[in-house]
Amino acid sequence: MEDARKSPRCGLLVREARRRHKLDQAELARRLGTSQAAISRIERDLVSPSIETLNRIMEAMGETMVVTTTPLNEAAPGAGNVAISELRADYEQLTPAERLEQAAELSRIATELAMGAET
Repeated sequence: MEDARKSPRCGLLVREARRRHKLDQAELARRLGTSQAAISRIERDLVSPSIETLNRIMEAMGETMVVTTTPLNEAAPGAGNVAISELRADYEQLTPAERLEQAAELSRIATELAMGAET
């Protein structure tokens, strides 16, 4: 299985921005001079655009990118005061059953949030 830390995914970023601007894939593609299928492949993470291409996509929707890095031993901006490495270490110490329980709880919370957003 591929380690997600090696390859950042940007499909969700593009899809959320496109929806925020009430654009369909065809309109975004028209603005960029590309095909709807190309936008679909990016949104489904079948292809990984370069940072330059990703910035062009965002600019076509009136947004700009800000890229930054954070050392694993420091807290991520806006993420509280726990370092990513600490969170990862805590997670790795969980048993498989505890990981499933945690995933189920997060799924329940996400479902509740989504249901609230629909009303």
